[in-house]
Amino acid sequence: MGAARAGLVTCVLVLSAGMAAAQGAGGAASHDKGGFLSWMGHWFEQSADNFSAGVDSVRKRFRNWGHEANVAAQKTVDNTKAAADAMARLPNTRVVHGHEQCKTAPNGAPDCVAAAEAVCKKKGFKGGSSVDMTTAEVCPAEIFLAGRNTGPGCHTETFVSRALCQ
Repeated sequence: MGAARAGLVTCVLVLSAGMAAAQGAGGAASHDKGGFLSWMGHWFEQSADNFSAGVDSVRKRFRNWGHEANVAAQKTVDNTKAAADAMARLPNTRVVHGHEQCKTAPNGAPDCVAAAEAVCKKKGFKGGSSVDMTTAEVCPAEIFLAGRNTGPGCHTETFVSRALCQ
C-alpha cells in the first residue's frame, strides 16, 4: 500500500512541476481557472467519459452482432422449411438409397443417369436422378498386399448411393 501512495505522490509532483514550468515559460496554463486540482478533476471526467463511450460502442457492436446472427438463423430455418415444402409438393417423390455402378462415358467421366434410373426402378418407381454418388479405387489384391493403394490394374468406380425417384 505504501508503494502505491509513493507512486501517486510522485505522479502528482511530476504533474505539478510540469504545470509550473508551463506557467513560468508561457504565462498561464490552458486549465488555469481552478488550478491543478481543477485540471485533475477535468482530466478524470474526460477519462470517464471516454471509457463510457468505449463501453457503449462495444455494447452496440455485440447487440448488432447478435441481431445479425438471429437474422441468419431465421433465414436458414425459413429456407429449410421452403425446401421441405417444395419436396412435399412433388407427387410421389422420394429419396431412396441404393448401390448401382455408373458406366463410364466416352470422355472418361462417370455416367450415372442409367444407374440412378436402375436404383429407382428397383424400388418400384418409374425413374429418377442421382442425388449422391460414391467413388472407390478398385485394385487387385496384390497391390493392397504390397502396402500400396494405387498402381497398375487399379481403376476408379463410381456408384449411385441415393437417388430422387418419381
